[in-house]
Parts: sequence; C-alpha cells; structure tokens
Amino acid sequence: MGGGRVRFNVGGQVFETTTTTLANAGRESMLGALLDSSWNLAPTAGGGGGGGGGGGGGGVAEYFIDRNPACFAVLLDLLRTGSLHVPPQLPEKLLYREALYYGLLDHVRAARWGAFDGDRLRLAASNWTIFPNFKGPGFNRSSGNSGRSWGPAPTPAEQADFFYEPPGCALGDADKLQWLDATNALMVATLFPKTDNCFIGLLDFRDKNVAWSWSDAGMAASLDDKRVLHAIAMEDERSVCVINQYDDLGFLDLRSNAGGVRWSSRSKFMNRKVPSEESCYPKLATHGGQLFSSMNDSISVFSGPECVLTSTLRRSHGGAICDFSIGGDRLFALHNEENVFDVWETPPPPII
Repeated sequence: MGGGRVRFNVGGQVFETTTTTLANAGRESMLGALLDSSWNLAPTAGGGGGGGGGGGGGGVAEYFIDRNPACFAVLLDLLRTGSLHVPPQLPEKLLYREALYYGLLDHVRAARWGAFDGDRLRLAASNWTIFPNFKGPGFNRSSGNSGRSWGPAPTPAEQADFFYEPPGCALGDADKLQWLDATNALMVATLFPKTDNCFIGLLDFRDKNVAWSWSDAGMAASLDDKRVLHAIAMEDERSVCVINQYDDLGFLDLRSNAGGVRWSSRSKFMNRKVPSEESCYPKLATHGGQLFSSMNDSISVFSGPECVLTSTLRRSHGGAICDFSIGGDRLFALHNEENVFDVWETPPPPII
C-alpha cells in the first residue's frame, strides 16, 4: 500500500484517512497491519462483508469493518492528533472495548493518563475499599453479577520441575521470587525478620544449580547491623537492590560472587514515622528505569543510574502502605487501614 488515502466503512459510516495516520497505530495493531502488503485483508474489487475489503471509488482502497462508528471516529482522531477527545455521550467502557479490538488500548491509556512517570504522578482516586469475604457461586469478577462464570474449569496444573535445596541455601524459607528474563534464572530471597540471616540466590533450572548467591551469614556483628527487609532485581539485571531497617538502599552486583552490599547514603529515605501506628515493612519495585520503595505512609521515587531520590508520593490518611503495584500506566498503593488503596496516575501533557 502506498502513501495515499484509505477509506473505511465502519458500521455504515464512511471515514477517509491516509497511510501516514494509520502508521501511527503501530504495526502490532489491526489498523497498522493494513500497511503490511502480506496482510490477508487486502482490498478486493467488488468484495465486502464483515471485516473484508471492498472496491473504493476513485482508486481509494476501502475496507468494511462491522464495528461502532462513534468509537472509531474518536480513535481515528487520536491517531491524527495524538490527543484523546471523548464525547460526553460516549461511554468510556465502550471506547476501551473498541480500542482493544483495534489494538489501540495502549494509545488510549497513554493519552488518557500520560506516559507513566514516577516523578509526575498525581493522586487520582483514594478511599477505594476491598471488601473481604465476598463469596458466591458463579461470580463474574469483571461485572460483579452473580449467575455468570468465567467459563470452563481450568485444567489442573502439574508439577513440571523441581529444585533440591543445596547446602547453605535457605530456599525453604524464601519470602520473594522474581524471574529474570535476560539471565533465564529465578531470584529467590530469604529476608529478615522471617530468618535471622538473609540469603539471595539465582537458580538456574537448566543446570539445576545456584548460579549466584549472597548471604549475610557469618558477617561480623555490630551495633548497626543492617538487615535486608526486601530485595528486587533491577531492570538491567546487573544488580539487586535491597533495603534495610534503617531505610538505606543497597546494591549487590550480579556479575560477581565476591562483592558485598554497596549501601547508598545518597538514596537515604525521609525517616518519617506514622504517629501511633505500627509500621509496615518496605517494598521495592522497578518500572521504566525508575526505582520505587514504600516506607510507612509514603512511596519514594528514585531516578537515574545512581538512584537519586527525585520525588515522594504521600497522602494524609489511610495508614502505612502494606504493598503497592505498578501496571496499566498507574500505581496502586494498599494501606493497612481497612484495606484502603489509592490510585496514582501521570497526568497527560497539556494541549498547546
């Protein structure tokens, strides 16, 4: 397909655009795939039908798509301008459904919330409560309606492999697992206070051995013993970040078995305790080249190769943060007060 015009008949409404606009959808999307000459939905003269092509007048390629035209208009405008403008009468749930069909859901989310940036996060929703002990047969999790189920029962999983615990490796008391794609290994961490001594190792299931390990067992005791409370492999998979009870960040080099923890004083957290409340243990996460850590009622964001503290997320109530997760271009923080959680979003850039 050349650099000319393309015509769509969507649910009986005709739209005309250019291949340049379609290229903004990306090759992984349905619309972007139209630019691939090997795609099987090439327009044919006199064709037609749901999802097939049809002859267009004036030499313009035309495709018929049996979908919602109002949503298609919004998505096409998004590809043209990079901005998302949703008419008040158009339900967002309907738009997200159509965006998923065309493979444009990431485009909609990026325009709706902005690309995820820990230093630009703003509190979008709070006081959401997770209701405990909700039970019922056939409960549909997406709609909350009873009487409908997910579908056929899943096939029971079978154990495919196993790993014997080598001497000196406290795998049976592990607190955390993390798969490392680049090294094709599983990180296993046994952390304080579950055990007195911390152990972190990389398990290679191909050779059934421990490819790398570190432990603080046998280290000389001191008055300011630093105990590892949480650990996470960095995105480049060259190091593991750990945090201790004094709110210090430390780093372990995965390329060497000889080194110890390199504690970073420049990444010191704000030592702020929640009044009259038991503190939660800190948690670590990485996303988009940034490092995140929860401590009491706040989440600290670290940026750059030296993991410098660049911003702090905090709200005035809800209690200490028990856990948090990053996904869908948002950060979700769970507080220990009645299972309340917050949603943090990156606002979209202003329209100039």
